[in-house]
Amino acid sequence: MTSPANPARDTTAPRNHHCCVVSVDGRGVLIEGPSGSGKTSLALGLVDAARARGIAAALVCDDQALLSIEDGMLVARPPQSIAGKAELAGYGVIDVASAEASTVTLIGRLVADETLERMPEPECSAQIAGLRPRGPIRLIHLPRRHEAQSVRILLAILAETPQDPTG
Repeated sequence: MTSPANPARDTTAPRNHHCCVVSVDGRGVLIEGPSGSGKTSLALGLVDAARARGIAAALVCDDQALLSIEDGMLVARPPQSIAGKAELAGYGVIDVASAEASTVTLIGRLVADETLERMPEPECSAQIAGLRPRGPIRLIHLPRRHEAQSVRILLAILAETPQDPTG
């Protein structure tokens, strides 16, 4: 545990972050973007697509995650009040199979289509929600409200990434 003088590394103080998190084959994929950008749709689509390929996957949290640093890694958990729930726009809140927590190894940021590069260079995030994990986390910009394409991109990145988040 770190000293209180460095709250960004303090494992006792989780930070609430507006995002969705999915565990795919034991690796956390954090999906962030503005309200209405398709985070939940992408998260649930990623779970469905991974499972259809025989890959273990579950929603960790929808809309909010409690992020903390544990053993140098960024860990996401759902706030207790929304654990096992997801909000489907146009329908309401549903119960979903969920994971209790996941170590975040990939960040998908939903952005406007016109800001996307056709062949982007790999990018990393050194900090999220004011927290600094031991190593950088891969960051990919994804098109808002283009679930199928974003799922394909995320699964391709996960397929080429080692399972062990340390290396």
